[in-house]
Amino acid sequence: MIRQKSFENESSCLYLVATPIGNLSEMSPRAIEVLKSVDVIAAEDTRNTMKLLRAFEIKTHCIAHHSYNETESSEGILNLLRIGKNVAIVTDAGYPLISDPGQVLVQLAAKEGFNIIPISGSNAALAALVASGLCAQPFMFYGFLPVKENDCLHKLEELKKVPVTLIFYEAPHRIEKMLKRCLEVLGDRNATLARELTKKHEEFLRGTLSELIEVASDLKGEMVVVVEGAKIEEEVNMSMDELLEEVEHFIHEGYRVKEAIKETAQKFNVSKNELYAAYHQNHK
Repeated sequence: MIRQKSFENESSCLYLVATPIGNLSEMSPRAIEVLKSVDVIAAEDTRNTMKLLRAFEIKTHCIAHHSYNETESSEGILNLLRIGKNVAIVTDAGYPLISDPGQVLVQLAAKEGFNIIPISGSNAALAALVASGLCAQPFMFYGFLPVKENDCLHKLEELKKVPVTLIFYEAPHRIEKMLKRCLEVLGDRNATLARELTKKHEEFLRGTLSELIEVASDLKGEMVVVVEGAKIEEEVNMSMDELLEEVEHFIHEGYRVKEAIKETAQKFNVSKNELYAAYHQNHK
């Protein structure tokens, strides 16, 4: 076990600094203080970060730490920590590691016993969640679904029965396709699409997945999609004889035997195979 008392030791510090997701006023005094005091700032995109640093008159040296050089730059940052330098990680917007670079470095720094200190601030997923109108807890943050259709559908199948609110990120050019895949696998659940959070054109669209699809092609900006979790199905205490009566009811309504068994199994959340076997045992 490694026990970290962040401010009671002489180890180098790796700060995880949240930056504004849209409105510069979200930048906290503590974040500004840390970025001014560290030896180096490791940024996802140095061009974007330099604009932020200039806005707050921060002159700390800035280096690149993005997904394309994460392994290599992590080792370089570790070397800085080893010689006693303090480093801050920032991304283009929001919290490092949340669908952004930083995970590799944090894991390596933790193993070597360096202080890893979060500097709280903006996060698009949480901002969208609390304003969504959907159940705020429990929730599951997934991030970006896989781009390839088969991979995406497979992942949604895994999430289909998760009984908590789901949070996804998506890019505007993929949003319509992503929503259609969610509708196909998850069904027409309640959902909220939040875009341009904290910016002038901030917008929340609350409705069902099918309703969101109708307007998705016209939407722009960074997006968060919050989707209602699976309903927790109540346990059904019915005898097999009662279930078979339901099968007969469906048959009298015009269903074929196989369809009647399938409908009954889905309605009462029971095994279709066991119901099938019991039905045919009774009709020998």
